[in-house]
Amino acid sequence: MKLEGKVAIVTGGAMGNGLGIVKVFLKYGATVVIFDTAKELASTLGELKGLFPNGNFTAYQVDIRDQKMVSACVKAVYDKFGKIDILVNNAGVCRLSPFLQTTDEIRDFHFDVNIKGTWNVTKAVVPYMQKNQSASIINLSSVTGTKVADPGEVAYATTKAALVGFTKGLAADLVKDHIRVNAILPGYLYTPMVENMARTSNPSHPEQVIDGIKKAIPMQRMGKVEELGELAAFLACEESSYITAETIVFDGGSTLPETMTMGT
Repeated sequence: MKLEGKVAIVTGGAMGNGLGIVKVFLKYGATVVIFDTAKELASTLGELKGLFPNGNFTAYQVDIRDQKMVSACVKAVYDKFGKIDILVNNAGVCRLSPFLQTTDEIRDFHFDVNIKGTWNVTKAVVPYMQKNQSASIINLSSVTGTKVADPGEVAYATTKAALVGFTKGLAADLVKDHIRVNAILPGYLYTPMVENMARTSNPSHPEQVIDGIKKAIPMQRMGKVEELGELAAFLACEESSYITAETIVFDGGSTLPETMTMGT
């Protein structure tokens, strides 16, 4: 129960990576607040009630692009629970589009959610964290944009690379307040986002895209969202109290190979 007594906000926690993090946090005793706009939010809460009948969790229908809405919901969390110990900036979007076909609307959609949304939530939460003796912020960046990239990901890669700079700068600003800031750089995990990207890439046979991804990963599989949750829980708890400003790659070795043929 290494997160017992901790209050955590997880953005984008209704599905995918975020839901994996929420489940692990609840397993370790945290009080968890989900910020999300997804239609799946109600069914997610029902699922969590079945899995964690004694768990302490709630959710707010929040568009993180709306700074006033974010500020109001963060204040409501603080008023209800009396503190905020952990923030996981997980909410993010990805729409595949070749650079010259990427409209300003698609570009701004990525920037508004992945960068500005993360900024909005963090700026609203930090004043409450400064009241604590310690706190942890975990940003979900990606190996995309920081280590590698695939065609059609210019907007997504740009925003995910920006989150690394955000993590470093924020960590430097907040270290005096005993607030640690770290980033996780996931590779391919089996999530609704990856499923959607596969359908976009090959509408007739998306399973071929999924199989191709698995074959390119040295571990020959995609990561599980619960595995990501375990890493996030480590960065959120006191076991990682001497770690800040770090970026941790979580990709099954997919960024490791220099070539897939040498030595075979």
